[in-house]
Amino acid sequence: MIDTGKAFAPAHITGFFEIHENNDPRLKGSTGCGIVLNEGVETTVKPSGTGDRNIVTLNGLETEATTTHTVVKMLTDIPIMAESVTNIPVGCGFGASGAGALSTAYALNQALSLDLTANQLAETAHIAEVTNMSGLGDVTAQSHGGIVIRKHPGAPEYGKVDRISAGEYKFFCIVLGEIPTKSILEDRHMFKQINSAGRLALKELLKKPSLKNFMELSRDFAVDSGLLSSRALDVIEAVKAAGGMASQAMLGDTVFAFPTDGMVNDVHETLTEFGDVLAYNVSSCCPKLVHEYWK
Repeated sequence: MIDTGKAFAPAHITGFFEIHENNDPRLKGSTGCGIVLNEGVETTVKPSGTGDRNIVTLNGLETEATTTHTVVKMLTDIPIMAESVTNIPVGCGFGASGAGALSTAYALNQALSLDLTANQLAETAHIAEVTNMSGLGDVTAQSHGGIVIRKHPGAPEYGKVDRISAGEYKFFCIVLGEIPTKSILEDRHMFKQINSAGRLALKELLKKPSLKNFMELSRDFAVDSGLLSSRALDVIEAVKAAGGMASQAMLGDTVFAFPTDGMVNDVHETLTEFGDVLAYNVSSCCPKLVHEYWK
């Protein structure tokens, strides 16, 4: 029997990263730094009612969602429906696949009374991410919240993280397009450029772990890694001229920008020239059940 379970996992934007290969998916992942958002993915799981087929939907439409499907297969052989709802862009550098996998794992844990710990659930989602090459470090960051420094790769139990001490800053995003994560992770030439730039960025951040330094190093990484799009560069330079800090989300053709004190309106107005502006907060939130039922 399966009851209904519902859980939330936050989105995550990576500023810079270095890829770490390992035959053990628990140890495979990335180091780097990124910010956890106050928005994310909420998933409800229940019996599928379709015989032996699992179904995953996103905002009401059935979706391939291979990472979430992998989580379901790892945790149960009971056919289920996982209904995910999100108001963050998908495929644009917001860690949506990780948030979907993580929220599904939490929801299944509740619905099936699996009694798994937070680390065990995050490990399941992390393995699903790296196996499907939909992400490398989002799940670990999403499991902690804040501005997360991933100092050692792997699932939360194996990886080592720290945080930049920061409040709940407001920031803005402009989505310019999608970048398929898998295509980048499979490109060996990009692999070398990314790792060289990411290794240097983390080394410099640890010398001075501040929001300002994180943003500057993220911008440098976007340039040095070869991932920066020309349109994103235009937005970043415009934000800088308006008194803000900006860089490109990894991996996505999205610009995220922090206004400096007194420059919120100027930065927001500048961004509107490039498209619809999305506003978020840096959040310390972690995955959680939306409704908890004692059984």
